[in-house]
Amino acid sequence: MSAASLPGVYLEVEGRAGEPMVTTGLNASDLTLLRSEPPRPAANQPGRATVFATEDGVAKLRRKVEDFAAKDRKSGRPYNADLIQSIGAIVEAGLRALWRSPPQRFPDQNGAVPWEVWLDKTQAESFIADAPELGVAIGGDRLEFPEDLVVIATATRDALALAVRRLAGVRALAAPTVTADYFDAMDPDEQAEWVDSLLGRTTYEAIDDPNYVTLLDRGVSRSHPLIEPALAAADRHAANPAWGIEDIIGHGTQLGGLSLFGDLTPALQSMLPIQLRHRLESAKIIPDAGHNPHHLLGAMTRAGVNAAETAGVRRRTFALASTTEDDSPHDGAPTSWSSELDQLTAGVSGNVATPRLLLVSAGNSDQNRFGNNDYLAASDHPDNEVESPAQAWNPICIGAYTEKDVLPGGEPGTPLAVVGDLAPSSRTASWSSHWPIKPDVVMEGGNWVVNGPPPPMKHSALSLLTTDHRYPLRAFTTVGETSAATALAARAITELWSDYPELWPEAIRALFVSSARWNAQMRSHLPVNPGKGHYGPLFKRYGYGVPDMERARRSASNALTLIVQDWITPYRESDSGGADHVHNEMRLFELPWPVEALRALIAHPVTLRVALSTFIAPNPSEPARGSKFRYASHNLRFKLNRPNEDRAAFIARISKVEEEPEGPAIDENDGWTFGRNRRDVGSLQIDELTCPASDLARRNLLAVHPVAGWWKTRAIPDPNERSVRFALIVEIDASESNAELYAEVQAAIEASNVAQAAV
Repeated sequence: MSAASLPGVYLEVEGRAGEPMVTTGLNASDLTLLRSEPPRPAANQPGRATVFATEDGVAKLRRKVEDFAAKDRKSGRPYNADLIQSIGAIVEAGLRALWRSPPQRFPDQNGAVPWEVWLDKTQAESFIADAPELGVAIGGDRLEFPEDLVVIATATRDALALAVRRLAGVRALAAPTVTADYFDAMDPDEQAEWVDSLLGRTTYEAIDDPNYVTLLDRGVSRSHPLIEPALAAADRHAANPAWGIEDIIGHGTQLGGLSLFGDLTPALQSMLPIQLRHRLESAKIIPDAGHNPHHLLGAMTRAGVNAAETAGVRRRTFALASTTEDDSPHDGAPTSWSSELDQLTAGVSGNVATPRLLLVSAGNSDQNRFGNNDYLAASDHPDNEVESPAQAWNPICIGAYTEKDVLPGGEPGTPLAVVGDLAPSSRTASWSSHWPIKPDVVMEGGNWVVNGPPPPMKHSALSLLTTDHRYPLRAFTTVGETSAATALAARAITELWSDYPELWPEAIRALFVSSARWNAQMRSHLPVNPGKGHYGPLFKRYGYGVPDMERARRSASNALTLIVQDWITPYRESDSGGADHVHNEMRLFELPWPVEALRALIAHPVTLRVALSTFIAPNPSEPARGSKFRYASHNLRFKLNRPNEDRAAFIARISKVEEEPEGPAIDENDGWTFGRNRRDVGSLQIDELTCPASDLARRNLLAVHPVAGWWKTRAIPDPNERSVRFALIVEIDASESNAELYAEVQAAIEASNVAQAAV
């Protein structure tokens, strides 16, 4: 028996038949008693205990046995007699030894099935991060208790057993039983009891200047007790004054619940307190009957924004979960509605001239186009392209993926999407050229079930639980698709903005999107050694991936984030009076790299990730529809100096930048992962490079510079008076190294100011 090279070993300790089992000695230093069962004499079964022992714990247990055999007390009674005499056998434990559900619920099939995994909170994050590499997919739902964190894992028995053995941290296993349909199927009185329980654990914090999620939808009902404290009566509006402000259809109230609490399924099961810092606003932009004429879609959205802003200046996250298929196919080109969203976000439309943070859903697929097999092929088809106005440059487009694959016990059917992949409902980009990457990110959107002939069907167990507008007749209902994903994103990004209220919308957008990563399932579609051209399908499906809010907030000792908010005047009149204006200035930042710490790491790989965010003013005229240089008022790019390129040489190189050619750019062998064809599009550019730490120590100059935009044309008077804002996010991640990067960077920032230079 050895725990060498492993974090420890799980042991199953069996008592003697017909005798009580003493377990006190099994829960000591380096020994953790996880569960115990008393003997059952009627069934002739001895008592059992499951113990996790570190290497030192195994040695201590061995010594207890040896002392029992070799040492006698003065009383004549052997050492550790109570413990050792009650033990019949000690063997390495299997999964059944950790099983806390009824024995008959233990999975008997060999395929991948869902497991409820109870993790030690101190080791949970490590298990969640490493388990996918061993074939264990971890769902996004979490239940948190004082000592345990509960997740849903999908794996075969062999894969889970390997993960348990190698990673440790597992305290128990059980059958997942509660899904959204469990609460959705309750009678109204029982639902109301659950609402009361959740309400009793929820604090709506009194904040003088809270952030708001502003839903541009069908209205939100205040009758629901979970929503009423967060939605003031005066904060419900309508784009058309003749409309009512109530939610007659239910969609807005569903999104309101998700925007406050997220998926209610885990929230209801956890007994921990919930603190809500943000509030809701509602602006009805869709009539209760019929629909808005196509030519009014942009106007009604603007009217809804104007109506909400009559309440005064607030930090708002506008969320629009409404799209149209009437503009398809558009192949990423702007439409009147998407262009109006770009104007509203940039602050050049609406009654208040202010930049806005705006989220829009990618649009939903028609399930009748799907079979029961490879749904990704149908999802990637150009007919399934992101619906207008989701191709807009400035708003954050939200697609959907899913981690839901648990059906109630005995329920027929199979989930269509595997854990971690694209939600079948989510639309994807049909373009791979010069239009922006859309969707920007993906959030949970639920799954579909295959049961019999096509098409696959929606199922409440594979959906998200939220608030019902008919309260008290119904308290809960289920929702999914990209509408639900957009509401979850609005909640997450508003919580982030509540942490950093001084940041501009451009910066919050960059932090949120840049935090996203492709999970293991998404990356499984890549070849073993992917090149720049292999990332296209992933961008078209998932954007930059799933946002990680801890990463967005983090600036720890081995991962740090620098945030710059600045202005730039991109163009000026030509001195020679030429046909077009010329580039005016750039911003040069001397990054406060932790040079000594990086040099100490030598060849250790370090990842640099850069995000540049600005809001463009659109020009959707017909000639501009085919050109990113004529649609956007301005286009900004970032560049990093090369390892042996000093300041003067770098400035000289950037100063020679000319207008980029139409069509695909020629990628340089510069170490950037995504490359110019994926980076230099839209009004949000993100890329990363991984290089030896000593190389990064010599690459401390980052330039933000303009390329062509329609403001550069002669038709724009006084270009030198048109300044624009931008946000720059720079992240260094030294992975598992022990470098104290943060401390050195903080000292460098305090010692010097960021340098700027003009062309």
